[in-house]
Amino acid sequence: MNHHNELKRTIGLPQAIALYIGAVLGSGVLIVPGIAAEISGPASLLAWGLMTLLVIPLALSMGLLSAKYPNAGGVSYFVTQAFGAKAGSLVGWFFLMSVPIGAPVVALTGAGYMTAAMGWGNGLRVALAAGMLVVGLLINLIGMKVAGQVQIVVEVVIIAVLVIAIIGAMPYIKSANFRPFMPHGWMSVGQTAAILFWCFIGWEAVSHLSEEFLDPQRAAIKGVLITAVIIGLLYFLTAFVTVGTHSYQESGSDVSLVLLIRKLFGETGAMIAGLTSVFICTATIIAYVGAASRLAFALARQGDAPRQMGILSKRYSTPIGGLGFLTFCFIVVLSLYYSGSVSLTTLIQLPNATFILTYLGGCAAGIRLLKGSVWGVGICWLSFLSTIIVFPFVGWAVLYPLVITAGFWISRQIRSRTQYFRNISE
Repeated sequence: MNHHNELKRTIGLPQAIALYIGAVLGSGVLIVPGIAAEISGPASLLAWGLMTLLVIPLALSMGLLSAKYPNAGGVSYFVTQAFGAKAGSLVGWFFLMSVPIGAPVVALTGAGYMTAAMGWGNGLRVALAAGMLVVGLLINLIGMKVAGQVQIVVEVVIIAVLVIAIIGAMPYIKSANFRPFMPHGWMSVGQTAAILFWCFIGWEAVSHLSEEFLDPQRAAIKGVLITAVIIGLLYFLTAFVTVGTHSYQESGSDVSLVLLIRKLFGETGAMIAGLTSVFICTATIIAYVGAASRLAFALARQGDAPRQMGILSKRYSTPIGGLGFLTFCFIVVLSLYYSGSVSLTTLIQLPNATFILTYLGGCAAGIRLLKGSVWGVGICWLSFLSTIIVFPFVGWAVLYPLVITAGFWISRQIRSRTQYFRNISE
């Protein structure tokens, strides 16, 4: 194994854009447009339009920080620079412990669509989810240049299917489906906007890969801007055809896009819908596994994680220690789900609070670190306030970051006492 403490710079602008798209364009594009339309009807398009505009400051806050402070620690490193090592390490652990649960959830979601489309059972769903996670781990083992190239191919396929579905759905759009425009009032639009917030989270994940950008300034800032436009248009147009075709009330709002694809492609539509969900979710897994393994490496490098997490592959110079940690966690989570010990609903809720706290930490750090730029600080303030509004809705899931905080504090106390007695003995 290689114990050098530097990662290779291999990620160019195209790969960075593909990784950003993979992190942000998740399974939400399959599910959320229909759910949003069910909550607020055609007026959900107002919420989509608002979030499409807000996604730019959300993306830029992370892009500006990644450009100025390219580091595998990502948000953890930004918080360290702004508020000190303890705060930075704690935020790092919030994100690191989100991915071991979040990635299997994404895998099970994508596998669930495929197995439902093909009529397969739960055992095959778990097996397919495991295969998706293995793909994410192996691609990140080989290196982020390869991961970025694979992401480009995957994203082209995903975007092509979505564009074909959007264009193909146009003849089925009826003006009557937009009336009444606001059947449930303005409050429903606000509720929809809060749900849509989750469709535009993911920018913080790629910040952990910024140390491997060939040109951090170009890849981070241009990358997020281009991605924000692509993501915003795809989401809004998908929502538009979902409302216009009224597909969200045909057979459940959570499968509205799948229904559209089936309608367009006939008998092969089920397989296309299932494969699309697998591609989308695998792209997200690749990005988040890359982010978490790099963060594990960064935390170990600074002494805030077991040193085994900081081991690099001698052949690929990739964080094999962090990937090993994730592999172990994935096996545990999938085993618990397969045995029936924990439901997918519970798994989905657990990482919510830690993801939000990670994002809040990054935005707060941006407010302090980007003081030389008035618009940069303004963007971070807007992102911070938008995120903090959502936090109270996590409910009981706040217990998860509290457990992480307690574990973090106890480990630091043990390490401090160990160092104290070591110094005395010397």
